[in-house]
Amino acid sequence: MQRVRTRLADVYDRFLASDPGLIRLRSALSTVCAVGLTLGALAALDAPVSILVTGALTAMVSTAAVTEPRPRDQALTLATGVPVALAAIAVGSALAPHRVTADVVFVLLIFAALYIRRLGPRATTLGIFAFQLFFVTQFVNTRVGQLPQLFLAVLMAFASSALVRFAVLRSSPGRTLARLQRAFGLRLGLVLDALIDVAEGGPQASHGERAVATLRRSTARLHTGALMVQNQLAAGTPDERTASAIQRRVAEAETAVERLAVLVLRVLRPGTDVDTLSGHRTQARLAGSAISTLDAATLPVLVSELRALRTAIGTGPQRPAGTDPAAVHNRLLGYRGDKQLPDASPAMQDVFRSAGELTRALIGLRLAVDGPTSAVRDTPETARSREESTAKDADPAKDAGLAEKAVPQQPVPRVRPTTRTALQVATGSALAVVGGELISPQRWYWAVFTCWVVFISTTSTGEILVRGYRRLLGTVAGVVAGLALAALIGDTPTLAFALAGLSVFGMYYTLAVSYTLMSFFVTTMIGMLYALLHTLTPGVLVVRIEETALGIACGLIAALLVLPVRTRERTDQLLHDALERLRAVLSQSLARLGGESGGDLLDPARALDAALDSLRHSAQPLITPISPLRSRRRTALCVLGLLETAAFHARSLAATAELVPAGLHIGTDPSLMDEARRIDRNLTTLISQVALRDKDGTTLVRGPGIPTPPAVSEGEARAEDINATRRVLRHLQRVDESIQGLARTLHLHVRDGS
Repeated sequence: MQRVRTRLADVYDRFLASDPGLIRLRSALSTVCAVGLTLGALAALDAPVSILVTGALTAMVSTAAVTEPRPRDQALTLATGVPVALAAIAVGSALAPHRVTADVVFVLLIFAALYIRRLGPRATTLGIFAFQLFFVTQFVNTRVGQLPQLFLAVLMAFASSALVRFAVLRSSPGRTLARLQRAFGLRLGLVLDALIDVAEGGPQASHGERAVATLRRSTARLHTGALMVQNQLAAGTPDERTASAIQRRVAEAETAVERLAVLVLRVLRPGTDVDTLSGHRTQARLAGSAISTLDAATLPVLVSELRALRTAIGTGPQRPAGTDPAAVHNRLLGYRGDKQLPDASPAMQDVFRSAGELTRALIGLRLAVDGPTSAVRDTPETARSREESTAKDADPAKDAGLAEKAVPQQPVPRVRPTTRTALQVATGSALAVVGGELISPQRWYWAVFTCWVVFISTTSTGEILVRGYRRLLGTVAGVVAGLALAALIGDTPTLAFALAGLSVFGMYYTLAVSYTLMSFFVTTMIGMLYALLHTLTPGVLVVRIEETALGIACGLIAALLVLPVRTRERTDQLLHDALERLRAVLSQSLARLGGESGGDLLDPARALDAALDSLRHSAQPLITPISPLRSRRRTALCVLGLLETAAFHARSLAATAELVPAGLHIGTDPSLMDEARRIDRNLTTLISQVALRDKDGTTLVRGPGIPTPPAVSEGEARAEDINATRRVLRHLQRVDESIQGLARTLHLHVRDGS
């Protein structure tokens, strides 16, 4: 029985880790509950089906469109949205008999809804209310005579949404943050589980590649969880000092576990170029030379220590029974100071030191999240780590000015992105109206709706193309499913409403996971609504596919003709931004190592991560497997891989620099400073060439290499300080190599500095 409970707890933990903060689940449940309450209230009043559908769609919009983190802001947006929704319903119903006028107003409304996004989240939500509810009137084909019932349906929908949001499924920003922090811990545990699996299998395991792939996926999900925690900190933690401490400790823990995983892979595959867990560069060539005899003998000890490290995160399938946490912490932390290191290669010893660093990061994270706890059973090593973490957290903003330098100044665009998108969508919608009327005068609005949604969260023509084909694929699959379900349910409205509700749940639960799946559930829901309106036929759903394809085509045409943003331009801009942030991290880290005081280094490092995520997202059209431009795809993958390698080592450099005591001035070595200046010049040259796109005569300089060991002003430096110094030099060398690799990939020359 205990084994069953443990297994169920493990499954539940994995579910929580798959949906950090239960944000997707809450979003889907909130929408379904709001729709259910609205339908129940309207059904009690014996409302006709058309009013039921209007109320259900309004409940969906009023629940999903409000995204502010604070409950007070959500309430204000909902209250402001009621008159906007009523006005949209009234105008749409009044213009329904006047087709041309309704089309013109629809296009103007689309432009206004997108144009006002510049005013902030509330304006964005109000624009969505206006557009979506005008669309509802065209979908249901409402009339002025139905306005009293329509207004009642809208009011009930907004009231149901408010009731679910603020009472039934209420969740404060603080509770959301707490769930996100737990999910981060669970994902951290899953990374260690995957790492234990890799280490247990050894270098010759038949399932080794699958285990490494699992490790990569787990690390990527951990990174996503860390960003989600960071985004929720401002709303969920009113105390700025606590928020800064949590952000710093989350970043340290993420960096430490990623570094540990990289070092383990290097030990298991000697001679391979494993610099990061990114799949863009390390998905091949993992086979290296044979592991040494000493390391092979030490491998079982490593697995045992990784299992012990797993206990520092919490319960799980890898937790040994009867383990004393204080003894585990003390032993692992001792590796930082080279205490009781195994007789193994330097690479293997680095793995044990890294395990100690991760243990220290976990102690700091627990202190930041839970606050000071009883230290009665603390051993000297644990107590010292607590003191170090507390000292770091005591002054989270040593120099706020330096943190601001981490964000490079963005050039002011000639046309605001909101204006560009509004013009593009309005143009595409006008084309979709004309084309949609030719295909089906009754269903033309599907083309307009598709043109709208393919532009959401896209910034280039290539992104629109990728989103468009995913939507078309999901729509085709949804049409097939809708026809099959309609045949099964027959003339049973209750079952149709139930299936529509399940489709709504699936739509919002998969929205952040797969756009194709979301489109599938949208189309399935529409099929059920048509069944309720007694207008579902195979021809209607075929028209749905045709109108969807037309909307995608119109959106692409508008994106190409109206103030176009090419994928190349967008990715170059984001590459420039990422390189600027990389330079900020390097310069501030080296300044800290040279003895200068400054603010937190992990803030600019996290800004670098965010810039890299934006670049990765915008490069999807180039790296998607269906891209016909194979050469550009290889180049884009190489650039991403090199940049991710540089970002990993820059992030690790910043984390290490934070740990180096003030009296340990690595940057005082003149040869090291010369190399640092050369790296900065190379990076500056690379940034300028990405901005200018002019490679002629541009040359980067390859130096003599990072001095090892440097002239360190150690005083009475501890072993962990000397090890930190070595890590700094390795990270700096890897960043240098990645910058040179980026230059060669972008066809810039690299010459020797001699």
